[in-house]
Amino acid sequence: MVLGKEVFIYGTTKIGANTLIDSGVTLGYPTRQKVLKLLSNETEASIQNTDFHELLDRISDGVEIGQNCIIRRGTIIYENVELGNNCETGHNVLIREHVSIGDGCKIGSHTIIDGYVSIGSSTVIQSAVYIPPKVIIGSRVFIAPRVVFTNDRYPPSSRLIETVIEDDVVIGANATIVAGIRIGKGAVIAAGSVVTKSVEPYTVVAGIPAKPIMTRDEYERRKKEYEKAVSIFPWR
Repeated sequence: MVLGKEVFIYGTTKIGANTLIDSGVTLGYPTRQKVLKLLSNETEASIQNTDFHELLDRISDGVEIGQNCIIRRGTIIYENVELGNNCETGHNVLIREHVSIGDGCKIGSHTIIDGYVSIGSSTVIQSAVYIPPKVIIGSRVFIAPRVVFTNDRYPPSSRLIETVIEDDVVIGANATIVAGIRIGKGAVIAAGSVVTKSVEPYTVVAGIPAKPIMTRDEYERRKKEYEKAVSIFPWR
């Protein structure tokens, strides 16, 4: 394990071998409820006379970080998070409490996973994605930048509902996924779409609201034709 500077590790956090924790990372930050309880139970004088990080360490349950991970600068991971082996975060990622992330996942810079979320293995979430509580994401899913998931059909209400993204789904940039739907295995969501209804497996949808436009097989055929073109970029 390699630790950068000004890393705060709270509670009974466990970090696997060969994992890099960059400078300015926080692991195991306590939940809002615990912090509020701490402030109500402790006097202002006692808080001022005690190192605040020591108080946070005392109330945190910690996190579990797997082996061969890279947690980049500015990332904050709350308590009761499980991050599998061979995972990476970009810069300034926020992962709230009770999140489970499988092996081999990549979480892009400025992404927010807002707690009570499950993510399978080998899923790629690019920059500035927002994932609220009660979202379930499968394995080998690709989520492009600035995708937004929702969990409330009549915000702000007292009823949050589950949204499910099955394995091998592709979601294009700036898409919005409305609460309570299921996106079937292998489906593709075009960039900028607003998905208001569940999507059948291996179906490509596009538009506002999103509607079927082709099958996944046709999408893959077009993708292969697209990839045949010679790239002009030097890094390809």
